Amino acid sequence: MAKPRIRHIAINVQDRDAEAEYYKKVFGMEEKLRGANGTVYLSDGHVGVALISNSEMPWGINHFGFQVDSIEEIEKVAKTKAVANTMAAVGESLIRDPEANRVDLSEEGWPV
Repeated sequence: MAKPRIRHIAINVQDRDAEAEYYKKVFGMEEKLRGANGTVYLSDGHVGVALISNSEMPWGINHFGFQVDSIEEIEKVAKTKAVANTMAAVGESLIRDPEANRVDLSEEGWPV
C-alpha cells in the first residue's frame, strides 16, 4: 500500500464567502466546488481546504482527511471500522483517532 497522503483540511467558519476570498487572495487557492449545503471547496492543486459552517460545532479546524489506497487496510491497521460519510463531496468514510478526532478516508481523492 502506498503511503497515505493528507488531502484536505476542513475548517468550521462563520462566513464562508469571506474566508474563501481570503484564501484565494492570500494563498492563491482555487475554488473547485460549492456543495449543496454551502460548503466551499478550495485547492492549491495538492491539498484541499473545505470551508464548512455549523454553529453547533466549535469554530476552527473540524477534521482532516487522507487519500488512501484501501480503506479496508486502514481499518485493519487502526483496528476499527470506518463509517460512511454521506455528507462528503467525494466518496469518503471516517474513523476516529484515539482522542476521538475525526479523520476522513478516501480512495477517490480530492477535487484538485
